[in-house]
Amino acid sequence: MSNCVVRLSSLTLENIKNVKHGTIYLPLANKKEFNCDSSDILGVYGQNGSGKTAIVDTLHFLQHIMLGEELEQNIVDYIDTSSTKAEIGADFKISNDDILYEVEYHIILSRDGNVGYIDREYLKCATIQNGSRTTKSIFMDYSRLEAEAIFTPKKRLDELIGKDKEKKMDLIVARKIAEKSNCSYIFGESSRNIFVKKTPDDFKKYAFVINALFNFALKDLFVIKSSHSGVISAKLILPMAFRVEKERMGMKGDFAVPLMEPAVLDADRKALLNEIVNQINMVLYTIIPGMKIDIKDYGKQAMDSGEEGWKVELMSIRGDMKPIPIRMESEGIIKIVSILNVLIQAFGHPSVCLVIDELDAGIFEFMLGELLDIFRKSAKGQLIFTSHNLRALEMLDKESIMFSTVNPHNRYIHMKNVKESNNLRSTYIRSITLGGQKEAIYEETDSLKIAKAFRKAGRSLHNE
Repeated sequence: MSNCVVRLSSLTLENIKNVKHGTIYLPLANKKEFNCDSSDILGVYGQNGSGKTAIVDTLHFLQHIMLGEELEQNIVDYIDTSSTKAEIGADFKISNDDILYEVEYHIILSRDGNVGYIDREYLKCATIQNGSRTTKSIFMDYSRLEAEAIFTPKKRLDELIGKDKEKKMDLIVARKIAEKSNCSYIFGESSRNIFVKKTPDDFKKYAFVINALFNFALKDLFVIKSSHSGVISAKLILPMAFRVEKERMGMKGDFAVPLMEPAVLDADRKALLNEIVNQINMVLYTIIPGMKIDIKDYGKQAMDSGEEGWKVELMSIRGDMKPIPIRMESEGIIKIVSILNVLIQAFGHPSVCLVIDELDAGIFEFMLGELLDIFRKSAKGQLIFTSHNLRALEMLDKESIMFSTVNPHNRYIHMKNVKESNNLRSTYIRSITLGGQKEAIYEETDSLKIAKAFRKAGRSLHNE
């Protein structure tokens, strides 16, 4: 898997939150290109409540499903209230040596009262090698209702089982485990282990696809929701999203550091925090001139478990000034620190896909533009973000920006009639006021009605 690169090409939502149907396309996929050495960046802009965060939330659920984890039951709240089903479709390109796999993963989610479950999931695949492309077809299709079939098509199932009756029984048991655990059958641990270990030659390319997508979700997909910024704004926790390579094993997650008091860490977590901070400091001083992060060690302290720990606190250092606790820095600086490690990962690794909701929260407009421009020109990975700050529209190509619309049945569009010489920001603002796009991108508000409503509300308060 060392030469394997996985990239998200598009994401389709149906009946999720206020999105009846909508598809976002990553720029390279939209231009029908595949380049492992080039950045792929997409910003999503639009009116409040027009479906931007639905993209981030969907990718969050998709990641956990592809990890084979139990379906989060709050997903029930995301299924459109007028429907009992929702669908997620994700297209990927997987490059491995001289073979390019074009893969589609579809999930149909159902709601039964307050319980959500996977009703159906299937994988489609085509391969491109030496200029020859196979027909894209379904190679694994699980349907909860088809209890008699382990999965279809039968030809693929027969290739996997061969004459091994014990493997067939293992697959049946794995299906029952997945349904009881309310997780994906394709990516659930029990079934995935059968698919990818000791696989017959006829099934090896399909096993490779399943394993590649699982590893992408495990190691390379980072989804940072708006709640990440929320705990920073509340000055409660600094959640440092990270990925580090340690002893040939990739470690990934959120390292939560208390902001209001020192933390007590065991030896392993203290070493991990050192590694994260060292990586951040390699770039931080260039973004915030002269600034670096230091770990103040207050000495040993027993942990609640009785084990030996270290009491530490993150400090901000600038030049010759006295160090101050990181909590004393601005919200924008803390936000940059919290995502900088994974930005570095996305900058240097073509398989890393970083998804950030409200990227602009707390970050100075000019700095936001500079970071996006540098990523566009020099990075290797993928970045998907939502934002309200329009600076990105001046820094990115038109293919790198999609806009949410007021039409829930066609929720995301590229701006049309935009020439290379046009300022996308000006075009967007003009389209809000004058229209001219294939879908309305702003549900018109009336300033006079707003003012009248405020006056009426104000009078009602005085009359109480």
